[in-house]
Order: sequence, then C-alpha cells, then structure tokens
Amino acid sequence: MSGERVHRVSHAVEVAAPAGVVYGLIADAVQWPLYFPANVHVERLDYDGVRERLRMWVVADGQVKSWTSSRVQDPARRTVTYRQEQLMEPAASMGGTWSVTELGAERCRLAIDHAFSATGDRPEDLAWLERATRANARADLSSLQDIARRWSRLDQLVLSFEERLRVHGPAELLYGFLYEAADWSQQVPYVTGVDLDETQAGIQKITMGVRGEDGGEEQVTSVRVCFPHAGRIVFKEPDPRGPVAAHCGEWLIDPDESGVTVIAQHHVVLCEDTLARTAPGTDAATALNRARRQVRARLARESGTLMELAREHAETAVRHLTPAR
Repeated sequence: MSGERVHRVSHAVEVAAPAGVVYGLIADAVQWPLYFPANVHVERLDYDGVRERLRMWVVADGQVKSWTSSRVQDPARRTVTYRQEQLMEPAASMGGTWSVTELGAERCRLAIDHAFSATGDRPEDLAWLERATRANARADLSSLQDIARRWSRLDQLVLSFEERLRVHGPAELLYGFLYEAADWSQQVPYVTGVDLDETQAGIQKITMGVRGEDGGEEQVTSVRVCFPHAGRIVFKEPDPRGPVAAHCGEWLIDPDESGVTVIAQHHVVLCEDTLARTAPGTDAATALNRARRQVRARLARESGTLMELAREHAETAVRHLTPAR
C-alpha cells in the first residue's frame, strides 16, 4: 500500500439560496460545465440513485485533466462524497466531500473538503495539486454562489437548443471537417484566424478570430474533447461572448441506413448583470427575452454555417468519387 502523506484543503461560502436548491446543483454533476468555470465535460457512466460513476474533464492550472470518480449522494444529510478511481496525474489519491448546511429558509453554507496525496510525495507535485485544487475550489464556490442566488430565475437564464442538418455523405468526412478546425480560416467566412493546440490527443484548445454581423472581430477561445469513434466533439467556451456567463455544447454525427444527421447542441447561461448594464431603462423580462433571442440567433447562425460547409465538403467528395454512367 502506498505511504504517501495525505494533504487536506477546505473552502466554504454562504449562499443566498435554499439548501435544497444548492444541494441539487451539486448533485447534478452532468450540468457542472454550465455552472463551474473549470469543468469542460462530465459524463455519467452509471447511477443507481445513490451511487454514481463519472468521467470528468477539467481545466486545472491551465491543463486539461481527466479522471473517473465514484460519488455517493446523501440528500438527507445534503452531502456528496467522491473518490477519484482513475486518477489525474500527479495524484496518488484524491477524494473529498461536498456539504450543504441550512442557515435559514433561503440561506445556507456550502463547503468542499479535499484530501489528496502525490505520487512519491514529490514537493513539486504536491505544490501543483494544492495550487490547482485551491484555485478550482474557490472558482467553483464563487460561481455556484452567484448561480444559486438567482435560483428563482434560473430557468429563464438557462438556454438549451439544438440545430440539425441531414447530409448524404460519409460520416467520417463530416467529422473530419468539424475536427480539423485549424483549416477553418480558409473555409469558414466568419473565421479570420485559428490557433489550435492539441498537445494531448483528442483535447483541443482553440483560439479563433470571429467576425460579427457588424464587421467587428472578436477572439473566441474554446476547449474541445473529441471522441472520433463515437462521432462526438464536446466543447466549452471559458470566456464566452456578449451577455453570456457560460456556453458549452456538442457536435454529434449520427449515421443511419439512409444518410447522416449532423447535430449541434448549445447550452447557455445568460449573465443577468450584463443584461442590466447593456439595456438600461428596459425592464428585466424584456431584456432577458431579447438576449435569449439574440444569443440563440447568433449561435444558430454560426453553427448552421459550419454544418452547411461540412455537408458541402462531404457531399462534394461523394459526387467526385461516383463514376459517370
């Protein structure tokens, strides 16, 4: 058995929301990419109502780390305990507990306690684990604190939708077009430049110059996790544009007997504070509805353009390969 020393760090905040609401946000880990800045993607591998296993991709100290965790939910005590099974490097062990303590009808205390060790007790690895763990815990608690205090309006602030396009071409070519984002500056009209970093296989960090409808240009950064055998690319924008607090989603290539459907999914949390600043004199409901329409239209336009170009790429290749009769 390993003899590495266990180190512990704890953080807590008070949250202006009912304890049950906050516990629900902690328990629903699949939604964490929307609520926690560092979380890129979470997949639930199995769940029996109490115990679950999760595969997680998280940005830690600028690096995308992945691990598998087992979790036990206890809604009566409002605790969720976790233990990493397939560990992120350089950890030899990693586990902890989320706990929510009621302080009143609409106030509670949210705490996260971590316990970890580093392989061989190497000082540089311990320092990295402590730095990354503390930074992510603080960011997670701050973000959840902000999200939870808007709990009565959260349904209006969250926007989820998808776009679909039917394609008569090979799924591999469609996936290849979406995967090879480094080529988009020559292929996609609104993309002015792309810097793509894939130092880990299947993990892409992309910075793009994007031209808006008004002719202005913005820098857009995204982290993508690619699953070529499943025809999936999931993504997260760490610094989303406009009145958006969080934006994540997925590209999916779904083949069947007669062709392929390309699906673009988007999940967004709107930034209520930004709406108030950019729409002075407008009531909150009107500003929010306008923002929902504008954000959906922009994302649908951009993903729709990419899907149309991917279709053209795949169907053109098929026509070129089909012999004349």
